[in-house]
Amino acid sequence: MSFDLVLFGGTGDLTWRKLMPALFQAWRHGKLPADGRILAVARDERSDDQYRAFIKDKFCEVDASKRPTDDEFARFAQLLHYRRMDLAQPEHYAGLKQWLDERGADVKVFFLATSPHLFTQICAQLGSAGLNGSDVRVVLEKPLGHDLASAQEINRVVRASFTEAQALRIDHYLGKPAVQNLTALRFGNALFEPLWRRESIANIQITIAEGLGVGTRGDFYDRTGALRDMVQNHALQLLTIIAMEPPANGDADAIRDEKLKVLKSLKPFTAESVARDVVRGQYRAGNVDGKPALGYLEEAKVPEGSATETFVALRTEVQNWRWAGVPFYLRTGKRLGTRDAQIVVNFRPVPHAIFAGSARANKLVIKLQPEDGLELHLLAAKGTGNNDVLTPVQLDLDFDKAFAADRVGAYERLLLDSIAGRLNLFVRSDEQEEAWRWVEPVLDAWRNDATGPRPYAAGSWGPAAASALIARDGFAWDEEL
Repeated sequence: MSFDLVLFGGTGDLTWRKLMPALFQAWRHGKLPADGRILAVARDERSDDQYRAFIKDKFCEVDASKRPTDDEFARFAQLLHYRRMDLAQPEHYAGLKQWLDERGADVKVFFLATSPHLFTQICAQLGSAGLNGSDVRVVLEKPLGHDLASAQEINRVVRASFTEAQALRIDHYLGKPAVQNLTALRFGNALFEPLWRRESIANIQITIAEGLGVGTRGDFYDRTGALRDMVQNHALQLLTIIAMEPPANGDADAIRDEKLKVLKSLKPFTAESVARDVVRGQYRAGNVDGKPALGYLEEAKVPEGSATETFVALRTEVQNWRWAGVPFYLRTGKRLGTRDAQIVVNFRPVPHAIFAGSARANKLVIKLQPEDGLELHLLAAKGTGNNDVLTPVQLDLDFDKAFAADRVGAYERLLLDSIAGRLNLFVRSDEQEEAWRWVEPVLDAWRNDATGPRPYAAGSWGPAAASALIARDGFAWDEEL
């Protein structure tokens, strides 16, 4: 299959930090279709060779395992091309169409690695230029809007030129191997399904913790915040996969239909419940790995006195028969104790304890980063006799070791899926809008709350109120146990 992949924003951070290394890995692994071209589009004037030199230089700044040798890059670079475009000029899209039509590849993929405010302009211009035929797909990188109204406007413009099957809304968390294994864990094994319900599960915790601060992205982050950046997309997508009902089959829409049902079943927020069930925080100066770390307000490009949240913890429920009464706790933040993303399923304790120590419940830990695997925490007796004390033990599956030869990075998987037209790991527009609809009351409540985010020290696990939130139900965050 021949393909042309056009990267709008071809000189931007996303392209050289994430997309080019992922495309190179796909090429290195022999997974990228052989008859392909990669065209980078940006505003400045460059030749193909100048762009290739730019990308080669940028590879020095990515992870060493993802860097090509000189010989590898020389061969990979033959796929790379560059074209100057002013995204507001219709004639530049006409020129792009001519360039693409000269070869007539089987598939044309437009990846919008630009600022989101350009999405509607690019999609409208692509449609006007006739670059929206059945052989075309457009990939939209998050964030898709900053609230429900802006997300709906983006979707309206996209739908005016492209069908739902052509518009691929990317959430790179869905490309992570451990996230893909969530569906395999749920629906490929009989072990957990009888227990995957309110009668057996006490609570579910989803944590996406980042050790780094905002770095040089202070201006972007301050317009976004943790709720928009992580909860509305990544955390909610994880929640839907954990809570969804078994789909009728493995088709993309069957899976996305079930995810949408979960989003529509989430307990809605009111101003009162936001005050009770949502904690927002902002990091202050502290210590990370034994080194002093700046507070958010001291970071470059962050406005003085900003009230943007860098931490969110919240409690919610899925109001259906399977999950009624089971609390789901979501937590994300920057400058936390460590870089860690995991889902913890805490089971209820045994109904009648006959061993000392058996009140400690079992739990399943699904690790997403930096490790990638599963831990099943059980209880076992050390010896024999009537006075045995049960001791925690764990079964540990490391996916990176078990499947070392077959590991595929998130962007690598999603880029290959976009070329192949596999939609399972992309977010449908109604999912995206329903997620915005659910978080919008929180944003509204914060706009009317003059108290602002609670401070927490860099290197800690967030404001003390986050621990109080979960302790109110008699539980604790996983690292506090």
